[in-house]
Amino acid sequence: QSTNGGTTENGVTDKSCCTDMTVIFARGTGEGGNMGFVAGPPMVKAIRSKLGADRVTVQGVDYAASAAGNAAMGGDGGKVMASLVTQALSQCPDTKIILSGYSQGGMVVHNAFTQGVSASQVSGAVLFGDPFKTQAVGDLPASSVKQFCGTSDFICGGGGDGGATGSHISYGSSAEAAATF
Repeated sequence: QSTNGGTTENGVTDKSCCTDMTVIFARGTGEGGNMGFVAGPPMVKAIRSKLGADRVTVQGVDYAASAAGNAAMGGDGGKVMASLVTQALSQCPDTKIILSGYSQGGMVVHNAFTQGVSASQVSGAVLFGDPFKTQAVGDLPASSVKQFCGTSDFICGGGGDGGATGSHISYGSSAEAAATF
């Protein structure tokens, strides 16, 4: 479903059927829907193509994704994501949880681990343009985390001259690599 320049996915909150994998994605600052448009939808399309749509549940994180949230380092979204992990595992205890986020959404993934999420609940994390790229993602082993940071992306430390321009807004091209992780 497409809304306000972004996509919305509610597979967990709509209590969809249990699937092999559940992807919980947090969009970047200013993106519409609960999945945004830069990284989430292209990644999900690639995962569904690779695994089959009937094997993947997708849930976007409903949080403000505003400049104020960015200043708060994604804290509010982290609480929501942690709650979605709990709900997904309560509904489908055997699903493999993948947490993912773009830009501020990357900070949301990190913050979900400060809200009680642990590696015992999550199979992996895929992050795009993550401002906290140099920090561990909770207690997940590094081998369970895939980071995409463009060579000219100032936001995640790839270089560039600052601001959300250049490679920071081009992560859709990383969708296939993210889906195979």
